[in-house]
Amino acid sequence: MRNALPFSGLNVVDFGQYVSGPAVAMILADLGANVVHVDPPNGPLWKHSANAVLNRNKTNIRLDLKSGLDLDRALSLCSQADVIIENFRPGTMKKLGIDLDTLRETTPSLITLSLPGFASNDQLRKQWKATEAVIAASSGAFTDMGYNRVLMGCDPSFSPLTLGSAYATMLAASGVSLALFEREKSGQGDHIEVPVAAALMEGLSYNSINIEGMPERYHTMREKEITRRREAGLPMDVTYDELQEYLDPFYRTYKCKDGRYFYVVCPSHRNHARRCLELAGIYDELVAEGLPDVENLYLPHSQWEAETSIGVYPLPANWAAKISEKMKRVFITKTSEEWGKLFGEGGIPGAPHRSTQEWVNAPYSLESGLIVEVNDPEYGVMKQPGPLVWFEELGEELCDIEPRKFAEYQDAERLFSQAGLHRNYELSPNVEPDRQWLKGVRVLDLTNVIAGPHSTAFLSRFGAEVIKLDPTKPMYDPLIGVFFSYLSNIGKKSLLLDMLTDEGKPIFEALVKTCDIVVINAPSRQVEPLGLNEERLKAINPDVIFCRLDCLGGPKRGEKTDYIGYDDIIQANSGIMTRFGGAETPEEHAHLGTLDVNCGFAAGLAMSVALYARAKTGQVLRPRTSLSSTTNLAQIKYSHDYEGAPPRDEPSGREALGYDALSHFYQTHDGWLYLDATEADINKLEMLEELRGISTCDEAGRKAMLANQFKRKPNDVWLNKLSQLDVAAAQTRSIEWLRKRYSRPQDGQVGFDSGSYAFSTHDEHPSGYVTTMVDHYSIRPKEAKIIAAPQTERFGRSSRRVLGELGFGESDIQSLIDKGIVSDGWSEEFLPS
Repeated sequence: MRNALPFSGLNVVDFGQYVSGPAVAMILADLGANVVHVDPPNGPLWKHSANAVLNRNKTNIRLDLKSGLDLDRALSLCSQADVIIENFRPGTMKKLGIDLDTLRETTPSLITLSLPGFASNDQLRKQWKATEAVIAASSGAFTDMGYNRVLMGCDPSFSPLTLGSAYATMLAASGVSLALFEREKSGQGDHIEVPVAAALMEGLSYNSINIEGMPERYHTMREKEITRRREAGLPMDVTYDELQEYLDPFYRTYKCKDGRYFYVVCPSHRNHARRCLELAGIYDELVAEGLPDVENLYLPHSQWEAETSIGVYPLPANWAAKISEKMKRVFITKTSEEWGKLFGEGGIPGAPHRSTQEWVNAPYSLESGLIVEVNDPEYGVMKQPGPLVWFEELGEELCDIEPRKFAEYQDAERLFSQAGLHRNYELSPNVEPDRQWLKGVRVLDLTNVIAGPHSTAFLSRFGAEVIKLDPTKPMYDPLIGVFFSYLSNIGKKSLLLDMLTDEGKPIFEALVKTCDIVVINAPSRQVEPLGLNEERLKAINPDVIFCRLDCLGGPKRGEKTDYIGYDDIIQANSGIMTRFGGAETPEEHAHLGTLDVNCGFAAGLAMSVALYARAKTGQVLRPRTSLSSTTNLAQIKYSHDYEGAPPRDEPSGREALGYDALSHFYQTHDGWLYLDATEADINKLEMLEELRGISTCDEAGRKAMLANQFKRKPNDVWLNKLSQLDVAAAQTRSIEWLRKRYSRPQDGQVGFDSGSYAFSTHDEHPSGYVTTMVDHYSIRPKEAKIIAAPQTERFGRSSRRVLGELGFGESDIQSLIDKGIVSDGWSEEFLPS
């Protein structure tokens, strides 16, 4: 069955340890590549059951690269490889005798991938011991945890999610896939660096964006309360229960009849909010009480005929309180599971809060292929994440996952000798020095909100031409519809078209004829009414790649396949919120787009693989992914289970500040420091005069000693001492601190030269607001070029241009606009005031 997979025949050497390197290789192996994973003589550096997941579908061997014989064996495997992966500190592989530059000189078609914690040109940090927590602490991931944590006075906050590695995995796997696609055209390989810190900053792009002078209408109740308290000099000491009253009724948790909790996420969409109120039986009651319903939410707020409207976020405090009280009384009448079924079947975004173990073992997770069973040689039958991306034609094959195979070098040599495609490539004499991987590729984007639009914005940095097609009348309010587009519509032409009308259908079909890829984010049941079934698309353009991503979809159909939802829905249902806030006080993981952004990267990966497959074999695949598969990667340490597994003891709740005394936040004389030591470091810590005797202390004693000593001296002193001992530690930084330090005026470049962090300030942003945002800088190929795509244009700005390119004359275009078939704008303002 693996011979049918798109990467069948590719040879990959995986030297990676911990998460990011092995996870990239896992994706390549899941997609059919022959992967040899190389561990040191004593086994993985990270002793964790997640290795059974990360090293599945691989041949696992052990080599001592400090031994001449084993080094020769490793080099022999590398000489037969199409892709080599490592995720160590810069220069480590070369010191071990494996020089990736030399290997590529010998074999120009070879693709090599490095995933250092910090960028190789980051002079300050590149040699730090870059653990997941050190990267997170350095990158603002533990300080910018959202408005809830600010109001509750939780700073810093800890989260055990390996977000940096999750983002880096998807970005790096995409980079490798695109390099393979390029190799089909030019025969040229590449070296790609993806610093985990840079990937994390791209993942947190919706947290780091700063728009100066945002209109008041977009400020939430929580933001207003934070401002009020700061101006009045009041403490941030809101309790969890008090916090609930600052939340929008369509964006909060409700207690149910079974004592468990249900999360509603349907703000900013008029239909979803109305369906929610109708299901609850309180819509007519609220209308009778005067609930406003403004027709055009894209007018300036001063021109509205009412103070607010259903389907707008945020609601003012008076209406939020009124609706919340009614909702609370309704939700207590049914169990959380009953509400989940009613919301799902009613087309309303919402889901019951569950733990990760409940998610992994849920019937739907198994029937859909989001979780699969793998018979691991160490743990027996394991429930593991299913494929992170898949293809509609290959769902069953991709779910047929082989357990990791413990083998000898000779087994790996035999595996590789059967394939190795790079030897068949000849370098094209016409390779452009600054070629773009996707130059000439056209994409038709039918997506909305974050994950879908982010996937196509991602492609634009590689030179793809993206046409963003939206309806002439927006379905979402401007906060979702426009504010999110600052990041998700970069590099696109915006066309507003009613593609379901008799006059709109031929325009849509003309666009499909010119495109390589069509993308939508919607469950399968919505595809047919939109006229996006496979038969119609193939009839229009037999070579078009149709990509679809959604919320709960998996490689196989199941009861919840067609349920709709957003990032927060899966956070609640898969256990992220329970872990972050606690079982009785669940709370959204505060990084906006936590899963959405990575789902966009995953769709970018799936489309890249489909382009490679089409170029390699002519086969046209239908790529798929979902928010649900993405959550399994974000929770890779916890999204698996097996008989006899020890109790989950991951840190959870607002009081969690680390894993144990050695991996924990400590207050220093001038701030906070995250120490990320292990038992193997205990003798090193003993070498510090201030910490002598720590090896004889119990857990409580260690924590007390470290807390007492750390607060006596400033961060710099401790970081210098710990760095000299090669003990992992970092000062906590905020995103605001990073943005101020690493921002530059927009210069049309991608900020590779800035090291691990790079932001651009756009004084002349098309919106009229001065805007600072993170660069698209985490994928760094040596040969190919990444471009700084143009900033997001106003919706409808390119309607006339796109139609003109299709051959329409100006009078015909104006006629279509007059009839409402086409529009050149939702509003006069980019971001309605």
